Amino acid sequence: MLQKAKEYLQSYFGYSSFRSGQEDAISSVLNGEDVLCVMPTGGGKSICYQIPALVLEGTTIVISPLISLMKDQVDALLQAGIAATYINSSISISEANERIRDAMEGRYKLLYIAPERLESSDFIRSLEKMEIPLIAVDEAHCISQWGHDFRPSYLHIQRMIDRLPQKPQVMALTATATPMVRKDITQTLHINEENTIMTGFERENLSFHVIKGQDRYAYLKNYVKKNTEEAGIIYAATRKTVDQLYEKLRKENIKVGRYHAGMGDKDRMLEQEKFLQDQTTVMVATSAFGMGIDKSNIRYVVHFQLPKNMESYYQEAGRAGRDGLDSDCTVLYSPQDVQVQRFLIDQSADRSRIATELEKLQAMIDYCHTELCLQGHILEYFGEEEIKPCGRCGNCMDSRSSIDVTKEAQMVLSCIIRMGQRFGKNAVAQVLTGSKNKKILDLKFDQLPTYGILKEKSVKEISEFIEFLISQECIGVEHGSFPTIFVSPAGKEVLLGNREVYRKEIVQAKPAISANDPLFDELRKIRKIIAENEKVPPFVIFSDTSLKDMCVKLPHNEEEFLQVSGVGEHKLQKYGGEFINKIIEFCRQHPERLEEKQQTPAANQPKKPAKKAEKNSHYITLELFNDGLTVGEIAKKRELSTNTIENHLIHCADEGMEVDFSEVLPQTIIPLIEKAVEEAGREKLKPIKELLPKEISYFMIKVYLQNSKIGVKTE
Repeated sequence: MLQKAKEYLQSYFGYSSFRSGQEDAISSVLNGEDVLCVMPTGGGKSICYQIPALVLEGTTIVISPLISLMKDQVDALLQAGIAATYINSSISISEANERIRDAMEGRYKLLYIAPERLESSDFIRSLEKMEIPLIAVDEAHCISQWGHDFRPSYLHIQRMIDRLPQKPQVMALTATATPMVRKDITQTLHINEENTIMTGFERENLSFHVIKGQDRYAYLKNYVKKNTEEAGIIYAATRKTVDQLYEKLRKENIKVGRYHAGMGDKDRMLEQEKFLQDQTTVMVATSAFGMGIDKSNIRYVVHFQLPKNMESYYQEAGRAGRDGLDSDCTVLYSPQDVQVQRFLIDQSADRSRIATELEKLQAMIDYCHTELCLQGHILEYFGEEEIKPCGRCGNCMDSRSSIDVTKEAQMVLSCIIRMGQRFGKNAVAQVLTGSKNKKILDLKFDQLPTYGILKEKSVKEISEFIEFLISQECIGVEHGSFPTIFVSPAGKEVLLGNREVYRKEIVQAKPAISANDPLFDELRKIRKIIAENEKVPPFVIFSDTSLKDMCVKLPHNEEEFLQVSGVGEHKLQKYGGEFINKIIEFCRQHPERLEEKQQTPAANQPKKPAKKAEKNSHYITLELFNDGLTVGEIAKKRELSTNTIENHLIHCADEGMEVDFSEVLPQTIIPLIEKAVEEAGREKLKPIKELLPKEISYFMIKVYLQNSKIGVKTE
């Protein structure tokens, strides 16, 4: 079955090999094991259940909380020639009922549903009548109360599984799960903890940056203008900030949209659709945006305000570079954002979670102040060990010299101890700068030896320095209604002179993310026109990765085009001609580009096995079939799936060519199929198949049904 999975990966998705972890996850399911799959955003989680769905008999159920993501994924599957649909609140009751009926008749390989559907007994009864080999639980961290996005409806999943007449395999998938959350997922869904596949949380194509102490809007405007042709998301913590940024960027003639919960549903959907269709390049939004966006060509994510926790940040930042191309993730830090997030946390209806959320917020603050590898800091948070510097984040690439701030650190630490380790960072900063604040004077802190010893600094500067020392674990935080700070064991080592503290000092806006390529721009235009005609987002036609690969390989015919990453047989047949013609035209106008390719050995090395093109490919199949080769032999010879070869032959018969199907459909079988067709009707294959012996295949039924309307030879 794994071999068939690899064939489907090539023929439907256009990839010659699985990514890290995908093959292990797929093998586990095909071997009858339940599995938890933890991969970073953009790591290819969907392939882990989409491929088994093609291999296994029946309809795979995909549970997802993200309505727009369902649509994007179904659109992509349909473009690849895979039968799929979704049922959620975005469609009418009659549409939902029709799709349920079709699913019960086996018309889909994948059915996406929202978890809230599982609260309906009628819906569960419909599922009980379906052949379900696999349940895929996407965003599985939502099942855990320790997770950052707990959804009570997820608790209905296991109850639904228990009601099905035959137990399906279960695959849980998530991108952001701490060890505690992973344990919760496996226990709730009855998955053996040992069947956890983790590929690591590192995103090797993402560069992380934290910008502090600068005019945030000036930096943002400069950054966006340097990347006007690239898609990006700018996150803000409040609706008011989203609206302000939107208006400012719009006045700069930037193609910008906005998205937050204060807008009407219609306006939000319109803005989202414009972004998906590349009509706007920048989306300013609160965290309400992006959870269900499968847009693969987002080149940057900027957090204009501090995210509330590391899980949210890594998930939101991970929306950049889902296609594997280099992308940027930047936090524009300001201390006032901490107060905004503390206020939002304090408004939580679930008071029992406030202390936990404050700890998570502190971890986010620590990230913004660490001077170690930013990617490494994230990986450590998610429980990874043996972490090495990534070599590409803002801290790893920082060429600024480090300054010895041990003396200043000792002053701060001494002040904290002399104040009794019972106050927050702001009060400590006021004492160190010699503030005349009434509270400071009433507590007689002006009489401490540390009072005013850093008076040349501002309270803001000292507060940021304290945050830096917290990130260095020299200072600890006691969370509560009013967080207080204390000197940690590491801080005591600094006070005793056994440890030194170094700090780097203002970074400039980064240059443009990617260099301009006129061919890439031309291919993007073609993609956009096709997408508008197909009424799907451009990245569903081909990802930026595929377009970049076309620019490198410069395919001049169908066989070469099939070597491009992400090009499967179905897409070659539908779109290949337009892209090939544009590439040939471009190379004619820029002959130096073709010469450059021919002089570059790497460009001439195919990344996947050579394969004949699908367009007119059915003629080649027919020739081999007429030469006496069986369907299986042709599939092996042409490195295609047997299903593709069977479709080739049906296609030939459809075109009126003579196909000798006598070996495929012996005379003795015809009466059996004829009787089944009379009983079940000609509209759907599955009801016919269920009335026949197992050895009579769907292909045989198709051949029989074709026989009456085209000149198919069966004897």
